[in-house]
Amino acid sequence: MVQKYNIFGTQVASQYLAMGVLGTIFGSAYLFTGGSKSIPAAPPINAASTDEADFIKKFIEQIESPEKPAEAKQ
Repeated sequence: MVQKYNIFGTQVASQYLAMGVLGTIFGSAYLFTGGSKSIPAAPPINAASTDEADFIKKFIEQIESPEKPAEAKQ
């Protein structure tokens, strides 16, 4: 036999109350921990001149682009 509780004039079994409580706890935890994941920004380039900043940007682009391999200088 199952323990039943009288809620708003209807009888509700204890296992349904337990499932409701657990569903509420885990459902709210899932909703609050989810969300948009922001992509971390690249660190700032601290260059002394604009030429140096341009060189660093071009070098990073060469390294990150897989279809254009960096040319080796001899």
